[in-house]
Amino acid sequence: MSSNWQATVLTLFPDMFPGPLGMSLLGKALDKNLWRLEVRDIREHGLGKHRTVDDSPAGGGPGMVMRADVAAAAIDAVERSDRPLIYLSPRGKRLDQARVRALAAGSGAVLLCGRFEGLDQRAIEARQIEEISLGDFVLAGGEIPAMALIEACVRLIPGVLGDHASTTEESFAAGLLEYPHYTRPQSFEGLPIPNVLTSGNHSEISKFRQAQAEALTRRLRPDLWDLYEKGPKGL
Repeated sequence: MSSNWQATVLTLFPDMFPGPLGMSLLGKALDKNLWRLEVRDIREHGLGKHRTVDDSPAGGGPGMVMRADVAAAAIDAVERSDRPLIYLSPRGKRLDQARVRALAAGSGAVLLCGRFEGLDQRAIEARQIEEISLGDFVLAGGEIPAMALIEACVRLIPGVLGDHASTTEESFAAGLLEYPHYTRPQSFEGLPIPNVLTSGNHSEISKFRQAQAEALTRRLRPDLWDLYEKGPKGL
């Protein structure tokens, strides 16, 4: 994975960034140039005195729609290289860990954050924009989904989290939810740490964690469990 990973965010609210991306381990990695963040204001490409970026929907209806010419101008001003162009949209393909790994292994991404009722379809088609969703719900804009996607990718960059094993044993890494975690105190409100975890028998600990991961996935995410059972194992 590249240490030159760069996210370019196109947004009407550039002051929202870096936000959480500038905090904790991700923020430290940003300061160390383990990854880069570029934020561009779409309104710089707005039209007229008031830098207009939207207009009423053709055919009528509520709200406003981001103009294709404005969005295209903002996109064309970016040096993309081989980075994918992504529009955060509730109608896009749902983001999963496999797509995150693929994005993290590349050189970065260009993320377009929508607002209003959405983006003129002609811009999506003309610039061949990939649409990605975080799930079946709607937010006021694409900034928070963009932050989530960036964080998911950046944490996989070598050196960001420090312990590489922390990303290889987590949820979805092998097609399962992650096993439960425990730490001191030995007993909490009458609930002890499972004995096997303090036994020092690493083979039995591994078997216990695998069984717990399978049980949790079967109970909480039957959709993932069905995929896991069909194999091949892992996403």
